[in-house]
Amino acid sequence: MSAEKFICHHCIAGIPRTNFHLLRDNPVEKRFWGKTNIYRATSFFHFQKGSHYRTLLHELKYKNNPEIGDFLGALAASEILDSDWATTVNMVIPVPLHPSKLAKRGYNQSDYIARGVARILNAEVQTDLLIRTLENETQTRKSVFQRFENTQGIFEFKANTDLTNKHILIVDDVLTTGSTLEACIRSIPDFPGLKISVFTLAVA
Repeated sequence: MSAEKFICHHCIAGIPRTNFHLLRDNPVEKRFWGKTNIYRATSFFHFQKGSHYRTLLHELKYKNNPEIGDFLGALAASEILDSDWATTVNMVIPVPLHPSKLAKRGYNQSDYIARGVARILNAEVQTDLLIRTLENETQTRKSVFQRFENTQGIFEFKANTDLTNKHILIVDDVLTTGSTLEACIRSIPDFPGLKISVFTLAVA
């Protein structure tokens, strides 16, 4: 897959990277403090209004260009390999869409991001361990507390799946308040030795 198909090499170099994967207690990890237990968390780049990279995410999510997710996921994963934790990830789980939204859009953008990430990290992708049981309202224009309320009980963990001693990476496209990711994590039982980390392409 040619990088130039989605974004030029000059623009790739100019992506406003966070490099949070190299920092313990980074700003992304702090968003989960006191809310849910995570091992590590990072986002690939800063999400800025009006930037070219916001357009790229819009193309991924709404313009039927899911391959952008695979490309950016692989690009990001190749860089987070520099960290002291990414190489221990052995399972990648994308944040699921509700079936009705999946049918309408035709794909889950997080699935494609997860594929790219998993390929580089040499990890398996699991798209059926988390199920979105409720189609909640859009998070746009909601306050932090409203986002939290809006994501309560919307995910369900598939029974009879053992994650003992696994290091799983939950993957999504954009991190804002983290409410959706928190809801995903809360739906996963507390298996012995389980580590849960978080990766998003962008952080607002």
